[in-house]
Amino acid sequence: MTQNVDTLFINATVLTMDGKLNQYDPGAVAVRGDTIVAVGPEAEIKKEYSGNETIDCKGKVLMPGLINAHTHVPMTLLRGLADDLRLDVWLMGYMLPVEREFVSPEFVRLGTQIACAEQIRSGVTTFNDMYFFEDDIAQATADAGMRAVCGESVMKYPAPDAPAFEDSIAYAREFIKKWKGHPLIVPAIAPHAPYSTTPEILRTCSNIAQEFDVPLHIHISETAFEVENMRHEHGMPVVPYAKKQGIFEAKVIAAHCVHIDVGEIRTLLHAGAGVSHNPSSNLKLASGFAPVQKMLENGLNVGIGTDGPASNNDLDMFEEIRLASFVAKASSNDPTVVPAATALLMGTRLGAQALHMGHLTGSLETGKRADLIIVDTSPIHNSPRFHRDPNNAYAQLVYASKSTDVTDVMVNGKWLMRNHNLLTLNEADLIKEAQGVAKKIDMFLFEREKSVLSKLIALGGSMEEESFEVQVKVKITEPDKLVEAMKRPEIEINAHKKYQQFDNYFLFEDESQGRLRFREDNLLDEKGNSLNVRSRLTLLGQKREGEIGQDVLLSRSRFLAPAIHTARFYREYFKPATEIAIEKDRLRWHISYKETELFVNLDKLVTPALGYFLEIKSRTWSRNDADKKAELVKELLELLGAGDAEVVTQDYIEILTAK
Repeated sequence: MTQNVDTLFINATVLTMDGKLNQYDPGAVAVRGDTIVAVGPEAEIKKEYSGNETIDCKGKVLMPGLINAHTHVPMTLLRGLADDLRLDVWLMGYMLPVEREFVSPEFVRLGTQIACAEQIRSGVTTFNDMYFFEDDIAQATADAGMRAVCGESVMKYPAPDAPAFEDSIAYAREFIKKWKGHPLIVPAIAPHAPYSTTPEILRTCSNIAQEFDVPLHIHISETAFEVENMRHEHGMPVVPYAKKQGIFEAKVIAAHCVHIDVGEIRTLLHAGAGVSHNPSSNLKLASGFAPVQKMLENGLNVGIGTDGPASNNDLDMFEEIRLASFVAKASSNDPTVVPAATALLMGTRLGAQALHMGHLTGSLETGKRADLIIVDTSPIHNSPRFHRDPNNAYAQLVYASKSTDVTDVMVNGKWLMRNHNLLTLNEADLIKEAQGVAKKIDMFLFEREKSVLSKLIALGGSMEEESFEVQVKVKITEPDKLVEAMKRPEIEINAHKKYQQFDNYFLFEDESQGRLRFREDNLLDEKGNSLNVRSRLTLLGQKREGEIGQDVLLSRSRFLAPAIHTARFYREYFKPATEIAIEKDRLRWHISYKETELFVNLDKLVTPALGYFLEIKSRTWSRNDADKKAELVKELLELLGAGDAEVVTQDYIEILTAK
C-alpha cells in the first residue's frame, strides 16, 4: 500500500545536489507539507508514494532552488540610477543622497516585492539580505512566500532608519526577537563592514548574534583600497582585525572576500564562516578577482550572490553561477577550475551552508524543506542534450541555460510560480509603482546636480570624514605657557607636528550649500623648513549639530577630496560668490588623555592677524560618546591652564564673516 503525499513529482531529471551529487533520470520527489519525504528513481518512489497532486515534469530538470548568498533587495528601485562611475562617485554622489531622501518602510517593501518577483522567475528560493528597515523587508518576503536571511544594517553613520548606531542596535535586537523561529525568515544582524563601523559596533553585533544564535552578515575585503587602509590604520589585514573584535565568535556570512590570503581563508574556515562570492558586482565595480578556488580547496563554504541590483544590475543567479565559473578559469589561466558541477553547488548546497542553513535547504534530500524548481532544458539555446557524461547535466544548466528556462518554483512546499505564472505577486502593479518612484528620484537628482557637494563628488576621491566631531575653541594670550603645559605627565603625546596653512574659503549665494575650503598644508621641520605640501578640499556644513554643555560644540560630517588642481581651477569650477583667504601657523599634538584620543591645535592667525587660539577636538560616532568626550575636553582645558580663557563658538571663517 502506498503512502499518500501532497505533491509527487515524476518523470524528472532529478539533480539532488547532495553530498554524492546523486542524479535520477527518470527520477521522482515526494513532498508532504513543507518537507521532502522521498527522492530517488521514479519506479521506486511510485511504488511507495501516491500524490494528491502528481506533476509530470516531462523530462525537465528538477533541482533545489538557487541560493542568492548576498544582496540588498530594496535597491531594485535604484537599478540603473547611476552606472559606469567610480565607486566613490556612485556611492556618495548618488546612492547615499537618494537613500537618505527616499528610503522608508514603503520604499523597501516595494523594492523587496520587485526583487522577489525577479528572483522567483529566475529560480531563486532563498536570499541573504542586508539593508535598512529590515522588518518590512522580512514581511514583504514572507508575504511573497520566499525564504531569506534578513540582516538589519548597522553602521557608524546615520542611516535611513536610525540617526545613530545605538538606534540600529536597538532596532536589530527587536527585529531578531520578532522573527526568530519563523518558518521562512531567519533574522540576522549586519554590521556593514569593518571600515564603516567601529570596534564597539562589531563587538556589540557579535554579542547579539551569539545571544540569539542568528547569523552575522558583513562585507569583508571587497576592495584593495579597503585592505590598504586597514593595514595603514591598524597594522593588519581586514580578517585579523575583524577577528580581534570578536566577529568570528558568531555565525558569520562574509560577503565578497576579494582580497584575502590563505591565512585569512583558514581563519574563516576555523571560525565556521560562510563566504558569498559576487562575480558580477566585482567585475562591474572593478573590485578584483576573489580567490575562490583557494577557498574551495581549503574547505570553505562558498556561495554565490548577485549583490544589490544597483551595482549589478540584476538578480539573475543563472548569470552569476556561470560567471563564477568563467571568472575563476580566466583569473587562474586554468579551464578546469570551478567546473560546472562545483559552480552549481555554490549556487545551491554550498550557498545554503554558507548561510548556515544547510540543514534546511540547498539540496533535494529527505527531511529538508521542499524548496525546488523545474527547469526546461529543451529550448533551442540548450539543444541537444548528451547523456554520455553525467556532468553534462550540470554543464547544460551552468553554461547554456537561462533564468527564463525556469518554469515552476516551490518554496516550503507551496507554489510560487506555475508554468511561468507568478502566484504571490502582481508584476504589472509593481512595475507601475516603481516607475512612479523613479520619476520622483529623477526630479530630486535634477536639483541635486546643481549642488556644490555633487560637484565635489564628481571630481572623484571624495569621502565623508566622520559623523560627529566634538570641538572646543578658546582665545589664548600666552601661547608659550600652553606649549609648556603640554608636557604634563597626564598627557601622552603620540605625535607632534608644525604646519603653515593657507586656506581659501569659497562662499556661495545659497548658504545652505555650505562653505568649500581649499587648503594647502605645508609640513615644517623643527627649523621651519618645508618637508612636504598637501592640498585638499573640504566642504563644511553650514550648521552645527548642537551644543553639549555650555561651550562644547558637536559638528556634523564633512566631505573631503584631494585637491590635485590649482586654486584658480577650483575658483572657476565652483564659481563662488565671494572668497576669503586665511593664513595661520599651527602646532598640532595628537594625544591620549585618560585613554581617549584627542587632537590639540595651537593656531596663530597670521592673515588676518587675530592672535592665538587653542582648539581641542575628538572624533565620535554617537551622542553618548560625545557627551563623555566633552567632559574630558573640559578637564583638559583646566589642565592646560585655559579653563578661564575666552570661549569662541565659531570657526575662523565664521569669525571673519560675522564682522
